[in-house]
Amino acid sequence: IMAMQIFAYLNHKEGNLDDTALELPLAAQKIDADTEVTAIVAGSGATLDAACQAAAKCYPKVWKIDHAGLAYPNAELTRQALLNLLPQGALVLVPHDTFGMDLSPGLSVKLGAAFASDVVAIEGREGDQLKVVRQEFGGQVSTHVVVVLSSGAVINIRPGVFQPEGNAELGGQIEDKSGEVGELSAKRRYLEVIEAEVGDVDITKEEVLVSVGRGIEDEENIEIAEELAEAMGAVVSCSRPIVDAKWLEKSRQVGTSGQTVKPKVYLACGISGSFQHMGGIKGSPFIVAINKNPKAPIFQVADVGIVEDVLDFLPELTDRIKAL
Repeated sequence: IMAMQIFAYLNHKEGNLDDTALELPLAAQKIDADTEVTAIVAGSGATLDAACQAAAKCYPKVWKIDHAGLAYPNAELTRQALLNLLPQGALVLVPHDTFGMDLSPGLSVKLGAAFASDVVAIEGREGDQLKVVRQEFGGQVSTHVVVVLSSGAVINIRPGVFQPEGNAELGGQIEDKSGEVGELSAKRRYLEVIEAEVGDVDITKEEVLVSVGRGIEDEENIEIAEELAEAMGAVVSCSRPIVDAKWLEKSRQVGTSGQTVKPKVYLACGISGSFQHMGGIKGSPFIVAINKNPKAPIFQVADVGIVEDVLDFLPELTDRIKAL
């Protein structure tokens, strides 16, 4: 089997690495257990240094790209920097989040490399053929894809599908590659961050969430979830269709276009479990899924799955909890 250079692009915010930083090496191991993975961390100044130090604990080698234009993540500039640094035939792993979706397709085109997005499983490799699994139609269909690695590849890994078990700390080497990225210029520029309005509750700080989706069927039925949440000492959150219908305010939406939450327990009530929704759940909570569709994608990530209509099940659960 041909030797391969594998790179992992790491996201960070204010010097803290994203959870996906620990997940990408597990994906790399499934591709080639013998290859050391090089982390790439881009940014500017002190926060970049902190992120690189953190990356060196979980990667044997870290490439640091310090550039004023990358103080705020800009896929256009990052793409140029990577093109100037990556060797021919490299395999690049990127988290499949909003930034990864912006960065990766163009990067693969410019590298002349294969591209696979939103990969949820890696089935193995034979020679230069890598078998991966993607999901389509909101997770209703699993697609088995062969990625030809002969000219390199960019693979977006869905956050949360590779769960790290305790991490041994490495003393990785940090290499400053800032001088090799050359001139970077972009058609778009960063203006400002506009923080989402915080509503009457801050779901990002809650340990237990009762989250409702389309399966709740009617605005009046949200009361059923609120009664359960009250009995559990929890808070009600929701998926995007509930906010689109104006049944709950935007501050309660979990997902890539809503809030990122880190609860200990997450009750998904009538939520199908699209990756846009699951992308807002971090930190491996205990997930209980209640959905009347036994094929709902949420069951693939749930610790406990209950095939039942939420409108029947939630009041019953509320009564049992109150009795306890």
